[in-house]
Amino acid sequence: MEFLPLFFQLKDKPCLIVGGGHIALRKASLLRKAGAVVNVVGLDILPALEALVLESGGGLFREPYSQEYLDRKFLVIAATDNETINKQVSKDAHDRHIPVNVVDNPKLCSVILPAIIDRSPVIVAVSSGGKSPVLTRLLRTKIESIVPAAYGQLAHLVSGFREKVKARFSSIDERRFFWERIFQGPASEMIFAGNEGAAKKLISEELGKDDSGTSNGEVYLVGAGPGDPDLLTFKALRLMQKADVVLYDRLVSESIIDLTRRDAERIYVGKARSNHSVPQSDINGLLVKLAKEGKRVLRLKGGDPFIFGRGGEEIEELAEFGIPFQVVPGVTAASGCAAYAGIPLTHRDYAQSVRFVTGHLKDGSINLPWHDLVNEQQTLVFYMGLVGLPVICEQLIAHGREASTPIALVQQGTTLNQRVYTGTLESMAEKIAAHNVKAPTLLIIGSVVQLREKLSWFEEFDEENQDPL
Repeated sequence: MEFLPLFFQLKDKPCLIVGGGHIALRKASLLRKAGAVVNVVGLDILPALEALVLESGGGLFREPYSQEYLDRKFLVIAATDNETINKQVSKDAHDRHIPVNVVDNPKLCSVILPAIIDRSPVIVAVSSGGKSPVLTRLLRTKIESIVPAAYGQLAHLVSGFREKVKARFSSIDERRFFWERIFQGPASEMIFAGNEGAAKKLISEELGKDDSGTSNGEVYLVGAGPGDPDLLTFKALRLMQKADVVLYDRLVSESIIDLTRRDAERIYVGKARSNHSVPQSDINGLLVKLAKEGKRVLRLKGGDPFIFGRGGEEIEELAEFGIPFQVVPGVTAASGCAAYAGIPLTHRDYAQSVRFVTGHLKDGSINLPWHDLVNEQQTLVFYMGLVGLPVICEQLIAHGREASTPIALVQQGTTLNQRVYTGTLESMAEKIAAHNVKAPTLLIIGSVVQLREKLSWFEEFDEENQDPL
C-alpha cells in the first residue's frame, strides 16, 4: 500500500485551506461536514467559502500565504492553482509534521482525501492513491448502489445495545457471533423496511435467548480456483469472509487469501512435491479439532477441492466425526489455465473428449495406463507434471502417440505471472529444461494446442524484460 487508510477525528479541530476558489470550497465543505473549524488564507476568496468559514468559527485571511498560518493546525490543504505556492505549503507542513494534502498532486501529499460513501456513522472510503480520481468516483458510485442508506440507522440502533451485549456475553467470540446473527437476520431487514421499533424488539428477544452468543462449528471446503481472484464464486467469497480460521494451501494466491476476513486466524498447511510441511492426516485432524471448538473453519484449496485436491479425504474425516460441512466447487486448473492460454480442451474438429491425469501417483511413481492415453481425438491434461515431463512424453510416444503431437505447459495460469510454452512430445522436455519454469504448472497434450496461436487472448508477462509478451 502506498497510503495507509485512516479516519481522522476533526470535530472542533482547526484546519487550514490555502486557496479561495471552487476547489477550496469543495474541500472546506468536506472538512466542515466532519466538524472541523475551517481557516482560509488567499487573496481572492469566494463569498460562499467566506460564509462557510465564518459559520465554522474559523479565520479568514485575504493575504499571501506564509508558514505562520500553520501554527496549531491539525490538517492543511493546498488548493491553489499556483504550483510554487502548493510546493511551499507542502514543504512547510512536512517540516512541521502536519498532515498535508495538495489537490491533484499526490507526490506532495502526506495524506490524500478519498471518495467517500457516507452512511454515518458508517463511512466507506475509496482511493486510487491519487492515480485515477475518475476510477475512484466510479467505484464509489458502485458501492453506493449496494450499501443502503439505512446502514447508518442500523449502526446507530445497535450502538444502544453494545453495553448490554458486553454484559450478556463475556467473550469476544460470543459477542461477534451475536452481532453477526443480528446483522444477517430479520432485525436488519426491519431497519431496511423502516420499522425501527420492530428491529429493537427483535434484538432484545435475541439477547434473552440462552444460546444467542453460541455457534456450532462448521467447515467450509472452498475451491479457490487457479489463481485469478475474479474466478471465485459468490458463495466462496461469502464463506471466506465468514470464517474464523483459514487453512490454506501453497497454490492459493496471496490476493485470494487477502479476501478472507482480516481478523481470521490463518494457518498455512501447504504441500509441495516430496515436502509435505503438514501431513494430510494432521490437516484432517486439525479440521475436526477446530470445528469441535465451535470455530467456522475455511479450508481453502487451489483449483477445485474434488479434482486432485484431496477434498474427499478431508470430508470423509469430517463426516466420521459428525462435523457439519459445505463444499464450494472452484474453477479447476484444467479449465482455467486452458481458457487463459487460449486452448479449448475439446473441439469438434480436433478432440471429442478430455482426460485429467495426475502427473505423479501416491507412491511418487508415474505408472499410468499409457495405452488408454494415446487416442488422437482425446485431449490430455496432466496436473503436477513438471518433474515427470520427460517420462510422460517418452511413454506416450512409446505407446503409440505421434512424436509430433502438440503440447503446452502453462506456468502459474490465470495470474499476471502466466507463461505458456508450446512444443511437441519429442521436443518439449529439452525446451523446458532451458527455461526456469516455476510451479504450479499444467500440461495440455493434443491437437487442440495448435489453436492457441489463433485464439490466445490473455496478455502474458515477460518476467525478464518486465513487459507483456
